[in-house]
Amino acid sequence: MIVLGCNGFSGVSRIFAERFGAVGTERHYLLGHDAGAALLVDGELVAAVEEERLNREKKTTDFPSAAIEWCLAEAGVKLADVDLIAVPWDFSTGVFDGMLSDITAAPVPPAAKLDLIGAIGALYTGAVSHDAILADFAARTGFTPDPDKVVFVPHHLAHATTGYYLAGMPDAAFLISDGRAERYSSLTGEIRDGRITVFEESVIGAEHSIGLLFAAITRFLGFVPNNDEYKVMGLAGFAAPPTPNPFLEHLVALHDDGRYTFRRPLATDDPRGLDALFEQHFGPVRDTVEYKARVAAAAQQMLAVVTGHQLRALEARTDCDRLLFEGGVALNCLNNTPLFEGSRFTDMHVSFGASDTGIAIGAAAHAWLERSGSTGPSGRRAAPAVTPYLGPAYDETAIEEALREAGDRITWRRLEDDEVVEQVAQLLTGKVVIGWFEGRLEHGPRALGHRSLLANPGFPDIKDVINTRVKHREPFRPFAPLVLEADASLVFEMGRKTSSPHMTFVFPVRPEYRDVIRGATHVDGTSRVQTVTDSATPRLAALLRRFTALTGVPCLINTSFNVAGEPIVCSPADAVNCFLSTEIDHLMLGNHLVGKTEVTAVA
Repeated sequence: MIVLGCNGFSGVSRIFAERFGAVGTERHYLLGHDAGAALLVDGELVAAVEEERLNREKKTTDFPSAAIEWCLAEAGVKLADVDLIAVPWDFSTGVFDGMLSDITAAPVPPAAKLDLIGAIGALYTGAVSHDAILADFAARTGFTPDPDKVVFVPHHLAHATTGYYLAGMPDAAFLISDGRAERYSSLTGEIRDGRITVFEESVIGAEHSIGLLFAAITRFLGFVPNNDEYKVMGLAGFAAPPTPNPFLEHLVALHDDGRYTFRRPLATDDPRGLDALFEQHFGPVRDTVEYKARVAAAAQQMLAVVTGHQLRALEARTDCDRLLFEGGVALNCLNNTPLFEGSRFTDMHVSFGASDTGIAIGAAAHAWLERSGSTGPSGRRAAPAVTPYLGPAYDETAIEEALREAGDRITWRRLEDDEVVEQVAQLLTGKVVIGWFEGRLEHGPRALGHRSLLANPGFPDIKDVINTRVKHREPFRPFAPLVLEADASLVFEMGRKTSSPHMTFVFPVRPEYRDVIRGATHVDGTSRVQTVTDSATPRLAALLRRFTALTGVPCLINTSFNVAGEPIVCSPADAVNCFLSTEIDHLMLGNHLVGKTEVTAVA
């Protein structure tokens, strides 16, 4: 069975701009962001890529035509060969009626209700209804799908199935939390033998979305909501939360059943609606680290309290001993470690596709499970092992073509396999930044060692060097360390976790290593860790091992190979262009070690 999952809508950005004001700072307040495609063949995930990596538009919502084309080509199939098409949204007529009911019941003036009803109607008929999605697919691909072969998967169930499939399909409880799905923002439940049960009493409406509230705080602090929440997370380390916390005292209400509400529900079409409340408790917004850190610390504590409250109710409701945490809120890795450590669950999975980057995978897996009955633990076949390295790879011909196109701006030489690790490890003993490009592109929002920038964390000012000279981003932003999984507990206080392969958990750095890896230690003494193994990333593991032998430093800085505001590089040409437009010192492009000429340096 061949199943194609796809997320993205041709007209949604225009509709949101015209009807909801999603422009400028608010440009990511819309559905369908992180568009992409994934392909399962007989239950095996053979290809997945985000559309932004191919069309080079950050967080694009566009129909994933390039991603679909690449996935099909990678598997050697055509659209006519596909058995099912899975969409991670289900705006059925019943859901639409429920959205209209939510609007009519909202405590807003009649004129505002009429405007919102008109906007929702335009969104429904123009982009997200079943008929609109089918028409969009046919218009963008030239292939008209059989409606009986198109599966519309509710958004939160796609998230849950993403986590379930990528974790190896264990029986597990789940917590899903994001900005909003069709009508809701969060829910909990269980997956047993591939069958999902939602605990209906746990469902949180979009008007009480902790994800949208965190986005509103992100915008209030001068950042781009639904894009820059990780900046707020990083700033939280620079301050202690105020006591009492205004968010917890005046906005959030926790209920005995594990639910929470806001004392002042969000107007989901008005991202600025709470600004006056924020200023009432924190004072007028100021463009200082001190002010922003105080608000960020309060927001981070609020998020921890709310998700912890949900998790305690889930623990009481299920006897599963594994937890899946998915949705955009799960990308707040600073929250994930204490959330897990404070629970009774024996393990907690946050996948590399926890945000909407992964829902095309989840939708495809959900459709496969529903139609094939191929679930795991009860004697039926389990999911194959899944790697995050699911995107395009490029051969020697493509690499050398990109190098030749750069002309006299670069110099390069091809190394033998056994020379790559030694040469790069030697370079990394100095204060340099190296672009590292190998194999298949990783999936998800984190660079996981195939499209990465690497540096030596032993230099105290290396963070400033990368932020200023390469990434062109705020100086407070921290960087993540790579560490061999076998060494992780020696360097970091891992608690009950033994690995963190996808940068979805944060751990304290042991005191004796804080100066050793100062460039990868945040101001609060923590790091967002990626553990590596020989089986998952053999060349990267060998590089780290050799670097450690040369320097005594057991980690490397790993950050995404891009500059602020651009997608992670995908192709060799992308890598060369980024290399030439920044102060990256060296580029390891496959087996080709690339440098800059004096002509480039002068330019």
